[in-house]
Amino acid sequence: MHEYHNVADGSLEILYRAFEELTGDRDDVDVEFNSGVLTFVHPNGTYVINKQPFNRQIWLSSPVSGPKRYDWNCNDWVSARDGSRMKDLLGKEVGIKVGFVGLDLMKS
Repeated sequence: MHEYHNVADGSLEILYRAFEELTGDRDDVDVEFNSGVLTFVHPNGTYVINKQPFNRQIWLSSPVSGPKRYDWNCNDWVSARDGSRMKDLLGKEVGIKVGFVGLDLMKS
């Protein structure tokens, strides 16, 4: 469980920095990271990303594609349902590019 928290917390920090960088370039977006919940306001709507320790997942709520649940798998958060990657969804929907390299402490 300790490894999950390290990977999930590190991932949320990476996402926060990427969203924060985008807010520096645009006036129509905002980001907040409080109590382990990352909230990103975008013209598409509000995205919410948070840890789900019981399942060892990260959950993402998208106003465009709906709710997603991601499991850690080899340096990436991947949906068990459809095999999609969180970073690909966020790149497509909000235009950020992230990588989770170096966080692979946890085995799926």
